[in-house]
Amino acid sequence: MDSAAALPPAVEPKKTGNVKFAFACAILASMTSILLGYDIGVMSGASLYIQEDLKITDTQVEVLLGILNVYSLIGSFAAGRTSDWIGRRFTIVFAAVIFFAGALIMGFSVNFAMLMFGRFVAGIGVGYALMIAPVYTAEVSPASSRGFLTSFPEVFINFGILLGYVSNYAFSRLTLHLGWRVMLGIGAGPSVLLGFMVLGMPESPRWLVMKGRLADAKVVLARTSDTPEEAAERLDDIKTAAGIPLDLDGDVVAVPKTKGSSQEKRVWKELIFSPTPAMRHILISGIGIHFFQQASGIDAVVLYSPRVFKSAGITGDKRLLGTTVAVGATKTVFILVATFLLDRIGRRPLLLTSTGGMIVSLAGLAAGLTVVSKHPDEKITWAIVLCIFCIMAYVAFFSIGLGPITWVYSSEIFPLHVRALGCSLGVALNRLTSGVISMTFLSLSKAITIGGAFFLFAGIASLAWVFFFTYLPETRGRTLEDMSQIFGSTATHKQAGATAEAAAKDKKVEMAATN
Repeated sequence: MDSAAALPPAVEPKKTGNVKFAFACAILASMTSILLGYDIGVMSGASLYIQEDLKITDTQVEVLLGILNVYSLIGSFAAGRTSDWIGRRFTIVFAAVIFFAGALIMGFSVNFAMLMFGRFVAGIGVGYALMIAPVYTAEVSPASSRGFLTSFPEVFINFGILLGYVSNYAFSRLTLHLGWRVMLGIGAGPSVLLGFMVLGMPESPRWLVMKGRLADAKVVLARTSDTPEEAAERLDDIKTAAGIPLDLDGDVVAVPKTKGSSQEKRVWKELIFSPTPAMRHILISGIGIHFFQQASGIDAVVLYSPRVFKSAGITGDKRLLGTTVAVGATKTVFILVATFLLDRIGRRPLLLTSTGGMIVSLAGLAAGLTVVSKHPDEKITWAIVLCIFCIMAYVAFFSIGLGPITWVYSSEIFPLHVRALGCSLGVALNRLTSGVISMTFLSLSKAITIGGAFFLFAGIASLAWVFFFTYLPETRGRTLEDMSQIFGSTATHKQAGATAEAAAKDKKVEMAATN
């Protein structure tokens, strides 16, 4: 029998379902992503004033903007162990507290060194937030709406970017000495509110089961599942993944586990050092999508958008910052569209369409910037319009696919016992790649021209499309516990995806016949 055909039928996404509670939990958890988004957005404009006020070089600006991503690696790796120790919910609170401290330090900075220290503290908080938000959301979400709910972190990153852009525009009227400090320091406010709001969330049912707290897990599952039958099925799946016998019941049970160090070694061995073919496929897919999300140049556009627009021929701080706000609005609108398509259309179609559109947009932007740079004394209107259009198209295509799907996909494919480590590795590579792009973009633009830089990003995006098409199977409608079977299938990923869709349709027809 074909192994793809042997896969269990996909869970048909339901148009109606009791997901209100899961929806509220996902929103609260994902709001931590606002912290990263705001930092990205506000630094794009604040860096112009910081450079003028502190008299720093372009190289220092690159380091200042990109170093937060490198610092976030610390938080990303620490978040896995922290969330397994104190729980997903309190890890989110911890992330908010750390970012609050970092924002205050940046807001009160008196020199470049103090500003860099503030970036270090805030970066750790960002690393925590980026890792834990999608993991928590995936673990509380029913399969029928997991794509919709798990895309929320990317939604709030975009909302945070938009807030950062608006902050740049609003506070640009202040004095040079005060303006950028207010832009950065005001980011501490939302983190305080977030920390208190998250305390009202329940703990992840999967973490509760891992700690043997079955009664508490049942309560959460009952409130986040479409039906009581689904809640019972999810509990059995989690118990199996955690090594708890299905016939073992009670409010609190003993969870069979080895010593902490042995358990950690086992996780590293299964995921990194001696993985099965299925686990290797999962690992490469999870870290690969994170790498290509950032390597395709999104931070070059978002973080340096005022400079890119300036290179395209737009002059004046007000016009530059105003046009940048339009970029943030475009990203936010299209990420909202994506949230409603993930569980209707599926991951693969959106991902491939998104990446294809990004390739065309990057090539068009590179061509327009090349024309403008070759005629510095002329105002070539069509080239300027082309640049603006391609930037808007690029962020729209990114936000409708590769942006949110990266977090959805990577948070749902790792098995329970390696999920924290797997997601930490993915986020770590994401932030490292983002840091490299951020800290080299200005230098790269000087070396091969700004047009050449975007031609390079277009080439990387082309490689990404090939990788996604050949290596990533469809996961729409599958339970988290099905993923090992999907990725271990010997059939082609396209066949597996087609089989999943056919099974879903057959189930729908069967339900209609019985009604």
